[in-house]
Order: sequence, then C-alpha cells, then structure tokens
Amino acid sequence: MVGTLDWEPANERRDLLADPVAAAIGGLPGAETAGIDPDLADTAAFCERYGVPLDVSANCVVVAAKRGGEVAHAACMVLATGRADVNGVVRKHLGARKVSFAPMADATSLTGMEYGGITPIGLPAGWPLLVDEAVAAAPHVVIGSGLRRSKILLPGKALAGLPGAEVIALAR
Repeated sequence: MVGTLDWEPANERRDLLADPVAAAIGGLPGAETAGIDPDLADTAAFCERYGVPLDVSANCVVVAAKRGGEVAHAACMVLATGRADVNGVVRKHLGARKVSFAPMADATSLTGMEYGGITPIGLPAGWPLLVDEAVAAAPHVVIGSGLRRSKILLPGKALAGLPGAEVIALAR
C-alpha cells in the first residue's frame, strides 16, 4: 500500500466520503479510502506525516473560465510535483478569454465538498475534468475524498475514465 495509512475499500467506508463522492464512487473498482487528521489535509503536511511521496499525491483545482460575460467551471488534476498551466494550457483548452482559480466559496458550494478535500469524483455534471497525463499514467494516486478528514487511493487511469475527463499535458 501507499504510505502509512490503513486503506479500506471506499465502497465500505462511505462515511469517509463527501455525499457527491459517495454517490459516484461505486463505478470505480479498486478505490480505497483512509481517514487522516483534517489538520494535515494540505498536500505537503499530509505527505510528510503519512509517508506518501509527492509524486503519488494528485491535487484537484477548480477553475473559473470566462468568455463573453459567461463563467464556466472546470477541474484540473495534477501531481503534487507539478502545477497546472492555468493561464496557458487550461485557458486555451477551454476556449476562455480568462481563467483563474475559483474562489473558495464557489468551489465548495458548487461541488458540495470541503476546501482542501475537493476531488474529481462526483463533480457537477457537465464540468470538464482536465487530467494531466502524468496523473493518468500513475499506477496509483492519492486524491481528496471531498472531506478534509480522509483521502482516496486509486489507479491514475481510473481518473481518465471519469465523466468529462480529458487527458492532456496540463502541468508545467
């Protein structure tokens, strides 16, 4: 297993998942979850405390894309060792005039997840999910659970199969 966590099948521990994540997790065979200290949910602190390498941890960021007075949201998945090229790759891919990180209040209210735990599983219908090719190629990645008090472990290729997912060279 990855790190020092006690991983359990996610389908058997829905109490460790935000409601939209619990509703969507059934289609992801092999997904596991583990409880963590919510004060250690942020990537660097989590990886250090639980022995998870940064290149196994993947972050989900919600962006707001603006074009012609309209705002659309999308999610981006990158390994913790990289950063999403929001102003270049993401903006061009979404055909937006401007892209920025969504405000915390918007990201949490739109997803039904906690800040610091947002995950691509259970995102609102119709949202694009841009998955960096390194994430999709990873044998396993640790991602948020929708809650700060737990994480999910699953094959990177499972993220590429989520609704709205597109695998692209996203990180810089």
